[in-house]
Amino acid sequence: MPRSALSLAAPLLVAPLLVLPLVLAPATALAAPATEAEMNLYTRIAAVNVCIARGAGVPFDKAVGIAGETVAQLIQGQHDGVITQVGPKPLSLDDLRKGSINSAVLGAAEICPKEVPADVMAKVQDALKQPAPKPVAKPATQPTPKPASPSK
Repeated sequence: MPRSALSLAAPLLVAPLLVLPLVLAPATALAAPATEAEMNLYTRIAAVNVCIARGAGVPFDKAVGIAGETVAQLIQGQHDGVITQVGPKPLSLDDLRKGSINSAVLGAAEICPKEVPADVMAKVQDALKQPAPKPVAKPATQPTPKPASPSK
């Protein structure tokens, strides 16, 4: 009895499924800190997701929580929790969540203010009126002393 073309092609169809997880696995050895441009993109995506979810009737807290968690997991998985603007030290997943949720709220207030509850919008407006925090000064590095030249 001849084998069908499908049974002959089955190994060829399954092979990509076996390789796909290896291709999609995060490359932690190659992970670079999230740049300012990447963070702007992630914030924009989170905000758009909040707006879409709100338009679909999802409660604000739930929409912001999901968007924030998505961005936090993305930064953790793709950048090992390191954000260039923050510094070289990886942030904890909890810190990433807090920052991502705040970014999603601020972005949603900008993109779809009608989808943001009035009390949250008032808090956002108050926060935007505050002066930006001053960056923490890094300690000055001392120059490396030059070795003394041998005297003759």
